[in-house]
Amino acid sequence: LTFSVSVLLCVAAKAQGVGLGELLERAAQTSEYIHSLSSALTNELDSHFPPSGRMLMPRPSLCHTSSLNMPTDKEDILKLPEWKLVSLVRSLLLSWSDPLLLLSSEAPSLPHPSSGAIHSRTRELQENTHSLHSGLDTLVNKLGPLSQSLNLLPFTWKGGDLGTDRNSRLLNFHFLLSCFRRDSHKIDSFLKVLRCRAAKMRPDVC
Repeated sequence: LTFSVSVLLCVAAKAQGVGLGELLERAAQTSEYIHSLSSALTNELDSHFPPSGRMLMPRPSLCHTSSLNMPTDKEDILKLPEWKLVSLVRSLLLSWSDPLLLLSSEAPSLPHPSSGAIHSRTRELQENTHSLHSGLDTLVNKLGPLSQSLNLLPFTWKGGDLGTDRNSRLLNFHFLLSCFRRDSHKIDSFLKVLRCRAAKMRPDVC
């Protein structure tokens, strides 16, 4: 399944004449695809992931973005102002720039029978995430200076790679991807709330 970012965000640089609702519709479609792709990629890894590996998987609280204070309950999300939702989305996207680069660079030599397909999908995640972040710059201009605030979460990985032995590499790759999948769901949820508001839809259907 191929998804062209240009279809959704190619006009981001010229989007001053595009309405806020249209921009949010494009962003929400992109975030939905990113989350769908990350879910499919996680399932692909699961198919050859040893059962013992799941027991060794680090807790989600160890994801590098876990320190970012974000609402998880829908009612709390609906209470956030537009600028805060955009700020959270941009902070998450920026925080995944380096980790996605690491995953993309490690994927070709991953000890997995589908390493080629995993590499291709990881590159696609990286490109779509970068394009979504760039496209949201236009929303910042429309929503005002408060939405420009960012919480930078530095990513550091001991040794600069995912490990040397087969199990460590698969485990660490799977852990990072699982963290991204979790955050991509948050990004998608926040953008869909923004899209609903722009379309003046009832909160209970967002």
